[in-house]
Amino acid sequence: MKHSPSLDYDFEYDQIVSLGEILSTKIASAYLNHLGINNKWIDIRQGLRTDATWREGNIDWSLTSELFQSQFNFAKNRIYLTQGFIGATVTNQTTTLGREGSDYTAAIIANILNAENVTIWKDVPGIMNADPNRFEETQKLDMLSYREAVEMTYYGAKVIHPKTMKPLVEKNIPLYVRSFLEPDKHGSVICNIDHVMNYVPVFITKEDQVLITISPLDFSFMAEESISDIYRLFAQYRMKVNLVQQSAMNFSLAIDQPERGFDKLIGI
Repeated sequence: MKHSPSLDYDFEYDQIVSLGEILSTKIASAYLNHLGINNKWIDIRQGLRTDATWREGNIDWSLTSELFQSQFNFAKNRIYLTQGFIGATVTNQTTTLGREGSDYTAAIIANILNAENVTIWKDVPGIMNADPNRFEETQKLDMLSYREAVEMTYYGAKVIHPKTMKPLVEKNIPLYVRSFLEPDKHGSVICNIDHVMNYVPVFITKEDQVLITISPLDFSFMAEESISDIYRLFAQYRMKVNLVQQSAMNFSLAIDQPERGFDKLIGI
């Protein structure tokens, strides 16, 4: 059925980019069944429910949990093939979970279904202490705590979506990061660690950053009231702040560029 486009860019974005997940998983499911690896394809949007925050949907955990219990029935099917990154509202409008949201989807499913562990397959041997495309002689981190993984991903390590950790921590579910190029190797594991770890130095690079510096024209200090107003505006325009520096008369923030809402924010 043909529909006229709306005037909401973020809404249309979610409707379009989700098609790749649907089509690719249908092809993969059909191919595996052809090889004799029996699996059931399901549309994750029928179970993973979010609000209508386009491009970064917030999970309705109660409803999603209820729907997943009927959607995933391992007494009938041993292997399910589904999508990451996408969900839907209660009115069946497709949403997405943010960039690299497939890892987050795996964590959501694991949490609700009480999985023993989660494995994410990447093109690297595991979690590295630096980007191997930029640095020579990088080292693999064999084991990492949930907290350290959250800090690394929040500040720019691209191997895992930052939101992935919380659902796993709640159920103490280990996360394995392994390479599909070398599937026999152990990779890295993120888990609950109750002892001090001697990590090698970790280097994180983050490209396409914009530095915004805000200064009062009347030589007043950057007080708490002013800073709260700044953060309120950034939250209103859904902009993510990566780094902050404050002095008496300057408040500087680093954000991703291009970032949604950037032009609108600068224009106010």
